[in-house]
Amino acid sequence: MTDATKLVERYLAIWNITDDAERRAEIDAVWTEDARYVDPLVDVTGRDAIDATIAAVQQQFPGLVFTPGDDVDAHHDLARFTWKLGLEGGEAIVVGFDVATLTEDGRISTVHGFLDQVPA
Repeated sequence: MTDATKLVERYLAIWNITDDAERRAEIDAVWTEDARYVDPLVDVTGRDAIDATIAAVQQQFPGLVFTPGDDVDAHHDLARFTWKLGLEGGEAIVVGFDVATLTEDGRISTVHGFLDQVPA
């Protein structure tokens, strides 16, 4: 397993942490201070805004969990990967594709997200 794969797994796990303090501690550990997250629905910068975005997604989709899709594909400072959102062990309701920029110290500075499947 590569360092990029481990970092992506940690990133996806953050989206499932519902305890505010625990989630924020992981965000601080995984994301750079000036990190940016952008997808078709949101464009935010900074750990506070990323934390608020994750909390909002959890409120919108209570009880659903993010799981990895296919293998992480990484080179240089980039990693691309797919993910699924659904009931644990169930069919995915949302499917996405992200591209993350990784730093030399093993953090994420930017994530560009794409939504491939969304509920009607």
